[in-house]
Amino acid sequence: MPNNHNSYGFFNDHEAFSTFAKRMVKVGSYFSLIKFSHTVFAMPFAIIGFFLGCHELRSLPDWTLLLKVILCMVFARTAAMGFNRFIDRDIDRKNERTQQREIPSGILSSGSVLLLVILSSALFVGTTYSINALCFFLSPVALLVILGYSYTKRFTWLCHVVLGIGLSLAPIGAYLAVTGRFDWTPLLFSFSVITWVSGFDIIYALQDEEFDRKEALHSLPAAFGKSKALLFSTFLHAASAAFIIFAGFFAGYGSWYWSGTVFFCLLLIYQHRLVKPNNLSHVNVAFFTTNGIASLVFAAFVVIELLVTDSEAKAKNLRAPNFLRSQLFVTFGW
Repeated sequence: MPNNHNSYGFFNDHEAFSTFAKRMVKVGSYFSLIKFSHTVFAMPFAIIGFFLGCHELRSLPDWTLLLKVILCMVFARTAAMGFNRFIDRDIDRKNERTQQREIPSGILSSGSVLLLVILSSALFVGTTYSINALCFFLSPVALLVILGYSYTKRFTWLCHVVLGIGLSLAPIGAYLAVTGRFDWTPLLFSFSVITWVSGFDIIYALQDEEFDRKEALHSLPAAFGKSKALLFSTFLHAASAAFIIFAGFFAGYGSWYWSGTVFFCLLLIYQHRLVKPNNLSHVNVAFFTTNGIASLVFAAFVVIELLVTDSEAKAKNLRAPNFLRSQLFVTFGW
């Protein structure tokens, strides 16, 4: 009898583990669906916007508010990618490169993905409500942009720019969460994100040039060919670098910022050396790895610059009374 009991216990444990494993695979499929790893593109610029807001207000970081900003990014990203996969499910079935995505392959149902989009959108709006009134009132506009992008490939080759606009909401949105107002420096970072993302999305779209033409879908490579598309991408990345450089001069940043800027610009140049019209074998390295590293490292240098500047300013304020007393003593004998 004890052996039978142990056997039943083993099978029950095995079934429980099997159920748990299946659920984890399902969760992993959702992460794969929304390309969670791609948050390295916009999230670092949201962090920049957050610390820039703290810098402007001369206030210590509110870590609860930072968590809300990160949640907004996660919910917005989930809604945007889920909606893109839902809207493009029939296109993905036809494209050999995308047939293994979660909906075309049957791993996830289109209904469950749409439900994920609705829930994520609601959580995004709800989180903005807990931040401030301006973020809340602008949240439908943000959703309109990031969800509307998925339709743009059906009627304009400017779809790459619309994607850039969607991700550019990260720095200005995080800045608004902290300060509740618009300002030029975060807007310059947003302009940089627009041109940066547009440029590398054009590189990514090179893979589907022939398919897009066949299916009457719009993209710069499909409209103008690989060579001209890469020229457009180069121009946009040059503009992105120019916005970052101008932001540095405009805000009067120091060595930490300029070190990050040099690194960012060098990686922009490097990714264009990886991809050629007749050789697309390194597209994924140029698209994901290079841009992900560029974004993370640049953000780290900018945040260090802001923290160092704030620390130096506080040190000067602490020394000011002693200096004032010494001047009064010399002048009046106090």
